[in-house]
Amino acid sequence: MPSTFGAVHLAHEFLRLNVHEGDICIDCTAGRGKDTAFLCGLVGKGGRVVALDIQPEAIESTKALIEASGYNDRCEVYLDSHENVDKYAEEGTVTAIVFNFGWLPGGDHSKHTQTKSSLAALEKCLKLLKFGGVMSLSIYYGRDTGFEEKDAILEYIAGLPVGEYAVVVSEFVNRPNCPPISVRIYRTNL
Repeated sequence: MPSTFGAVHLAHEFLRLNVHEGDICIDCTAGRGKDTAFLCGLVGKGGRVVALDIQPEAIESTKALIEASGYNDRCEVYLDSHENVDKYAEEGTVTAIVFNFGWLPGGDHSKHTQTKSSLAALEKCLKLLKFGGVMSLSIYYGRDTGFEEKDAILEYIAGLPVGEYAVVVSEFVNRPNCPPISVRIYRTNL
């Protein structure tokens, strides 16, 4: 078990079970590139990973990690909002989509994902998922940011049609200071 068992660990275990060689994946909030690189390792040379972020610092970090990991052959990194995710894949073609809502790790907490664009991105991503596809959401909130977004996301996913999606929410109830919430979404029907 990792030294810090958290939302990233839960997300990666979930993705490891559902992403295979040749798949198409999207990291909607590239951040420092760790999820992007993890997905690249899962999809192999025959797969494709698209990573998006609105912060130039995040794009630089992600590109550097992808290059250092030798994954340039399967990864595309774009300075763009997750709200525009539908420009990068066709409906029903994506195996896995990853979100880390909140702020850039080690970055300025005043720059963080926004409720309106995050909900728009989620709606588009649900259409991009293929049958059997999955989505991992890690919701970071706290201090003066993220509470509105957290509540709106949880309300939105609670209303997803039962016959089309299965949604599992995991919370760290024994951790202080607004611990992240881990969400797993399965597309169960067309």
